[in-house]
Amino acid sequence: MPIEIKEVLTSCDRKKFVELPFEIYKGNAFWVPSMNKDELHNINPEENPAYDFCTAKFWIVLKDGKCVGRIGAIVNHVYNEKRNENLGRICRMEFYDDYEVSGLLFSTAENWLKEQKVDGVLGPLGFTNLDTQGLLVEGFDHLQSIASTYHLPYYQVHFEKYGYEKEIDWVEFRLFIKEVPPKAARLADLIKERHNLKVINPKSKKELMSYAQKVFKLLNLAFEELPFVVSFDEKMRNYYIKKYFNSLNYNFVKIIETQQGDLAGFIICVPSLSKAFRKAKGKLLPFGFIPVLKALKHPDTADIFLTAVDPKLQSMGIPAILINELQQSLIKHGVKAVETTGIFETNQKAITTWKNYDHIMHKRRRCYRKMFNS
Repeated sequence: MPIEIKEVLTSCDRKKFVELPFEIYKGNAFWVPSMNKDELHNINPEENPAYDFCTAKFWIVLKDGKCVGRIGAIVNHVYNEKRNENLGRICRMEFYDDYEVSGLLFSTAENWLKEQKVDGVLGPLGFTNLDTQGLLVEGFDHLQSIASTYHLPYYQVHFEKYGYEKEIDWVEFRLFIKEVPPKAARLADLIKERHNLKVINPKSKKELMSYAQKVFKLLNLAFEELPFVVSFDEKMRNYYIKKYFNSLNYNFVKIIETQQGDLAGFIICVPSLSKAFRKAKGKLLPFGFIPVLKALKHPDTADIFLTAVDPKLQSMGIPAILINELQQSLIKHGVKAVETTGIFETNQKAITTWKNYDHIMHKRRRCYRKMFNS
């Protein structure tokens, strides 16, 4: 059967690229689609400000005229300079269990990256750490959160067939929310008093938005040394604030300030939209917004989206205050369970914290590396 690979250049190509997962995961009860509009913006140089510091290309594979595979390749120049590395990234690969298709995708992306004079490739990784990251290698029978990714088991086999080796994993937890233990509440109060810390519980979206820039500046500071991370400049901060902050439920955002009014830490939790996004099928209009609004107002599950603490204040016990405050709000609003975002498997401090809860560690995502000269 005729097979061809085509660079994504037109709106028609982008539409095929974005819609392919709906065919691959059709009937799968655990996959959650992204919003089509967001994905179209992500791969469009005119819409995504990450193209200011990244070079990227995307491709689709057509077989008898039908889209059967896709892949993207990125060079994040700022990250390479920061880490003194020269590596590319592959991202957003989706394909049927067909080695002819996957082989063409991987070789095309790798050949383009070699033309960019990089030494190897990491992936799956997106433009930034708030973009898609990691290949699901465990947890195929659990519902994907909107802040995570989903893949079928055969993807791992294809990656490793083409010479990709494990770089690092993220693990994800599901926490079951119960009453705050009195001892934990007393500890949180003691830490607040000892260090003169102030808890901010936003009372409106307007108040929450007033902290948006400070939140991203602290995120830059707290995540500075993590793998695959680059600081968000003003343009990127504004992009993500516009994308995410207007849809946050301010009841599930907790912020801590020092006595001097500086941001000490924050935790952002959002009502789970996984089931709502499945019902919306990638489109908010004409009716997709209805299940989304219902999920935002009456959640029984929530996703911890971002947590950060000023590195200079790590020893104060700020996470204990954030978790205590969040847990009280979750209980008040009837939330029974929480999904964490991916935590690096090397971050034993965070893993130990979540293991203190009634939990399951149910998902694992992997970043791979392939060096071209090895």
